[in-house]
Amino acid sequence: MSLKIAIGGKGGVGKTTITALLARCLAADKNNKVIAIDADPVANLAAGLGIPEDKPITPISGLTELIAERTGAKPGTMGGFFTLNPKVDDIPDRFSLQRDGVKLLVMGTVQSGGSGCICPESTILKALMNHLVLVRDDIVIMDMEAGVEHLGRATSSSVDALIVVVNPGARSRAAATKIRKLGEDIGIKNILILGNRVNGPEDEELIRQSLSEFEIIGFVPEQDEIVEADRAGRRAFDDITCAPKELFDIVGKLAAMKK
Repeated sequence: MSLKIAIGGKGGVGKTTITALLARCLAADKNNKVIAIDADPVANLAAGLGIPEDKPITPISGLTELIAERTGAKPGTMGGFFTLNPKVDDIPDRFSLQRDGVKLLVMGTVQSGGSGCICPESTILKALMNHLVLVRDDIVIMDMEAGVEHLGRATSSSVDALIVVVNPGARSRAAATKIRKLGEDIGIKNILILGNRVNGPEDEELIRQSLSEFEIIGFVPEQDEIVEADRAGRRAFDDITCAPKELFDIVGKLAAMKK
């Protein structure tokens, strides 16, 4: 199955935890090839996937020698001449870390210039995202920052869905509308809501009523195991088959989008 999912949401709603759990649920089917992309500047998807801290992770944007080789320009520079179509097809296999069937790539951030700057680092990141979404025959699940800046217009129309994670809090629900606007601006057509940390039917109904114009893909209940894992800095549900049934129901709905 080839599936491309971006996941956004206000800070603190459990977006990264949901990304990690969905990636692991998808990888529980051994026929699936899953790549998890950490595109949030505060990168901590590795912990959610259970990748040990002693395994060093260099963000793609920090591979200075590779970027210089592929673009023909030194990272940190702007202007001048460099290739806008660098070779990136080998990067996912060379620079990913893997656990339990999920490959992790950490994108990193561009330190120079403003939003949307044209520089060697941004060029390699956008080319890599294009390759992952448009070329790779994998399931790609992306933990995005609210600005979804790594997704350019060339790739956005090929993303199967942008899932906005919300909780019952008013600020989280307000952020969903802003994130949808950002997604629509770059051409994402399928924008869904996933309610997280819900405590029963009242929370679900609150989200349904306040975000009635959205399609809701499902709700994940508050879980002591997830809270305790977050506090301890470890991944939740070491045996992913013990994860909430609601997560696997959501995975089923995502798979059905491709049928």
